[in-house]
Amino acid sequence: MIKKIKVLIVDDSAFMRKSLSLMLSSDPDIEVIGTAKDGLEGLELNRKLLPDLVTLDIEMPRMDGLTALQKIMAERPVPVLMVSSLTTDGADATIKAMELGAVDFIPKELSFVNVNIINIKEDLIQKVKSIVKQNELKLRLNRLRGVSQKKDIPAPVKTLENRLPVKSYKAIAIGISTGGPLSLQKVIPYFSKNINCPIFIVQHMPPKFTKSLADRLNTLSVLEVKEAENAELVKNGTVYFAPGGYHMLLDYSTTGGVRIKISEEPSTTLHRPSVDVMLNSVIKVYGKNTLGVIMTGMGRDGCDAMKELKNIGGTTIAQDEESCVVYGMPKAVVDANLADVIAPLEKIPTIINMAF
Repeated sequence: MIKKIKVLIVDDSAFMRKSLSLMLSSDPDIEVIGTAKDGLEGLELNRKLLPDLVTLDIEMPRMDGLTALQKIMAERPVPVLMVSSLTTDGADATIKAMELGAVDFIPKELSFVNVNIINIKEDLIQKVKSIVKQNELKLRLNRLRGVSQKKDIPAPVKTLENRLPVKSYKAIAIGISTGGPLSLQKVIPYFSKNINCPIFIVQHMPPKFTKSLADRLNTLSVLEVKEAENAELVKNGTVYFAPGGYHMLLDYSTTGGVRIKISEEPSTTLHRPSVDVMLNSVIKVYGKNTLGVIMTGMGRDGCDAMKELKNIGGTTIAQDEESCVVYGMPKAVVDANLADVIAPLEKIPTIINMAF
C-alpha cells in the first residue's frame, strides 16, 4: 500500500480550510490529517501530527504565518506552502516567507474562482506531490536558509570539476519555478560585478510578486536587479525579471541596441511568463553567445529552447537533482542530454563568474 502524503492546513478562514481540504482530499494519494485556525495551533499540530507538508496563511490572529513559519523551521522543519494575497503587501510578505524557508505559495484570491477551480486544484495537488517527493527536502530547507545580507559579499571561491567552455558570452538567460525565490538568493547576490552582459530571468510568479522578488534581490546584489519594463534599452551588468503575467521578449531598437518587449502574447503557453518564450527571444538576438541556465521547478518549461540553443552551439547549465526543491525543469534538460554543466545550486554563480 502506497503511503499517503499527510497535509496540515493552517488558516484562520473556515472557508479556506474547508476548500483546501476538499481539493487536496480529492486525490487518493493525499490525506489532510488536521486543520488549525492560527499559528499557535498550527505549531502544536505540526509537532503532534508530523505532517509531510503544511499550508500556511500569512495573516492570522494570535500568531501570524511568518512567525509560525520561523518556529516551524526551528522546531520541526517541513515543506511549507504559503497561502498568499495577490497584493503588493501580500507579495512582500510571501517573498519574506521564502527567505524564512517556505517552498512555494498558492494565491488566495484565485483559489476558489469557479471558472478556474479545476486548473487550480490540479496545480495545487501537483505542487504538493512534487515537493514532498523530492528527497531530503527538509534538510535542504535548513541549509538554503543561510542567504547573504550584503551587496558587497564576494562570490565564494570553490574547487570546481565543471567549467564552462571559454567563449564570449553576450547574455545569460535563467529559467526557474518552484523553489525559485529562495534558490535565487543563493545565486544572484553572488554574481560578480565583472559579468559584463545582461541577465534575463523568468520566475513563474503572478503580478506584483516578481517586482517584490527583484527589489529584494537588488538590496543583496552587486549587480542591478529589476523587474523588466516595456521598451527599455538593455544594459550590461543588469538582471531583468520578466513581470508576472507577461512574457519578456527582446528586439533590436531602431535607434541602436536591444530593447525589451513586455507582452501577453503568445497567449497559448502554459506559463506566462514562459522560459521557452524568453530564451528563444534571447537566442534570436545573441545567438550562440547565449548562456542558458535551468534551475529548480516543476514541468519542462525551457527544455525546447535549451535544445535550440544547443543546436546552434550555445552553452547550457542545469541545476543538479540533489540541490533542487523540485527536480522537474532541470531533469527535462538533463534527460534530453542538453546540459553542458550539471551543478549544485551553490556552485552555479562561481561557475558563471569564472567565465567572465
